[in-house]
Amino acid sequence: MSSAATMTPNGSAKTQPLNPRALTAPTTIQETGLPEELLVQLLVRTLYTQGELTERTAGEIMKLPYGVMKELFTLIQREKLCEVKGHGESLGVLLRYVLTEAGRHRANAFMDLCRYVGPAPVPLNQYIDMIRSQPVNSLTIDRRTVTAATEHLVLTPGTVDQLGEAVNSGWAIFLYGPPGNGKTVLAEAIGKMLEAVGGGEVYIPYAMEVDGQIIQVFDPITHVRVDAPQEAARSLIEAKVEKDTRWVLCKRPIEFAGGELTMATLDLSFNASAKYYKAPPHIKANGGVFLIDDFGRQLVRPRDLLNRWIVPLEKRVDYLTLHTGKVFQIPFDTIVLFATNLEPAKLADEAFLRRIRNKIYIADPTPERFKQIFKEVCKRKGVPF
Repeated sequence: MSSAATMTPNGSAKTQPLNPRALTAPTTIQETGLPEELLVQLLVRTLYTQGELTERTAGEIMKLPYGVMKELFTLIQREKLCEVKGHGESLGVLLRYVLTEAGRHRANAFMDLCRYVGPAPVPLNQYIDMIRSQPVNSLTIDRRTVTAATEHLVLTPGTVDQLGEAVNSGWAIFLYGPPGNGKTVLAEAIGKMLEAVGGGEVYIPYAMEVDGQIIQVFDPITHVRVDAPQEAARSLIEAKVEKDTRWVLCKRPIEFAGGELTMATLDLSFNASAKYYKAPPHIKANGGVFLIDDFGRQLVRPRDLLNRWIVPLEKRVDYLTLHTGKVFQIPFDTIVLFATNLEPAKLADEAFLRRIRNKIYIADPTPERFKQIFKEVCKRKGVPF
């Protein structure tokens, strides 16, 4: 294990903090980094589904500031796709817009292309920059943090050290051993470790744009919002600069996949009727942990699944394909946990196993440790021991 992956007395970040400018709200269409036509289509679809909107209410849905929304409404009004119905609720600068007959016809055409309505996406290059500015291996986990995250478990001191070193490395971890010994619970404990240190949050976009296509990234099940502003966002607040609300501050994600995992699961999921994509689980886990539980019990052969991971695990990038045939590169900044009760040698050849740098054997508890586990469970359940 290299020195960068060893346990340290105190948790600290290894990289520079996120540049606050990356979170500054755009003031013009150009500053969003998105094609003008994509935003026009999104606004027209939003008006079509909502019926009537002001610049503010449309901005709340699309997560764009007033200046950008005003520019967009001016564009579609010039094309006679919308008209002003009256003033907003306060008779101030806000206006109420509705689609014209021509606008409704255009909205139907836009719906045939894509039915996505919601927060405006961020461009792929901004997503890449953001993920690279908050890498999972930028955190240093100390022994105290590991102990606190695993205090509900009964582990040997050696396992605690191995776990901390593996997480600090930021590379894949192979957890193996007999069933029922807490491999899945250990994965959840790793998530607690990441939360406990400075930098235990990441910015996740609601969606991203690639070659004119929209990919939904934010998943309310995987991504847990954090209300307290991170340092970069706090500096914007202090400077009275508006924040780009297309990004959501979340706890570092923990994504689970079990026996249902297939090769197709690791590709973009295209909804043929809605005509937009959902990110695969390992991309939703960027900046956090991706647990493949019961590895070797999937419908797909373990060898095929492992071959799919060779490039992502070594290069920390993955390649995804749109239905148009466009292939693009995306960061793969995830601690992958393979948890299995099968012998590693039966799942992969030696060459591949060497690529998984951290292997932790979770043994059966000794009679003394089993007694300790039983005692802890009784204590939590309020049962006299």
